[in-house]
Amino acid sequence: MSQEVRAIVRIGDTDLDGNKSVAYSLAKIRGIGIISAYAICRKLGIDPHEILGLLPDSQINKLDWAVRNLHEIAPPWFVNRRKDPETGRDVNLIGSELVLAAKKDVDLVKKLKSWRGVRHALGLKVRGQRTVTTGRIGATAGVTKKKATK
Repeated sequence: MSQEVRAIVRIGDTDLDGNKSVAYSLAKIRGIGIISAYAICRKLGIDPHEILGLLPDSQINKLDWAVRNLHEIAPPWFVNRRKDPETGRDVNLIGSELVLAAKKDVDLVKKLKSWRGVRHALGLKVRGQRTVTTGRIGATAGVTKKKATK
């Protein structure tokens, strides 16, 4: 008797495609890349090439725990938020937590009115890129093309 494949599996507050392999499905979670997904699978002893929808509930629960608590099973250099300013801990944020933390960091530098904050507030390049010819917004101005003559 063959097992039925679950089309949608919920891990880390994200709906994942159950027809794909475990590693590539986990990589669809914001904050978990393909390398992190393979590392989680290796740590839990799950075949990363197995179809996600065929896994039993116990392994799905293990994956969910590992995705939410990657900072507990991975070394500090592996996580995406080292020395969080609020808690001082190394954490790996996923999903909307990651988006909100990045927005909060940008709002903080804007509030401090640092150079980066001013650049963010003005909508300009922040990391030292050139702005003379790139990063322009809106319609092109001052450029007209001649009609092609035969």
